[in-house]
Amino acid sequence: MGHLDEKKFEQLISGCAKCDRRAFEVFSYIDRQVTVMLAESNNDGRWTHDGEKFIDGIYKVRCIGCSDEPFTTQDCPRCHRTDVLADVLSAKTRVVVPRRCPDCTATEMLVTSFAPGSVRTGESRPPSPTPGALYGDPGYHIANVMCDGCEWVVACEGCPVCGGPGPLRTRPG
Repeated sequence: MGHLDEKKFEQLISGCAKCDRRAFEVFSYIDRQVTVMLAESNNDGRWTHDGEKFIDGIYKVRCIGCSDEPFTTQDCPRCHRTDVLADVLSAKTRVVVPRRCPDCTATEMLVTSFAPGSVRTGESRPPSPTPGALYGDPGYHIANVMCDGCEWVVACEGCPVCGGPGPLRTRPG
């Protein structure tokens, strides 16, 4: 479980303690998938998280009214290794996506990753995350790569976000 659970998160965004506004920007590391061909992305990808996983990856909550940050952590959102978030946000992924599958030479792969995203809460429409990094950008960390043509898979060693040795904690969902 992350530093926040659903109950703590709901309490946190129920109203700012400093200005009483009920609108926040929430930053989280969330599950994202992208299809690549010859190691180049075909599109921007799509979010594949649920609400619990979004809350699990939260590393900062900021009030839109006064910029107070009622919650912030510098720990890895995946394994909770301490004081690594700045490095995580600026580092490139450690997993290299091959141009072709090493087993069947197919050119198309499915990449599953963790990417930073932000959501504005308390506004009229349901929030949809805005990506803070896309495939190939610093902060976008690949967890695994799967070939569309066969059963070849490569997975990240250790924590896919910070590279820590683990053990990885159980995620919700």
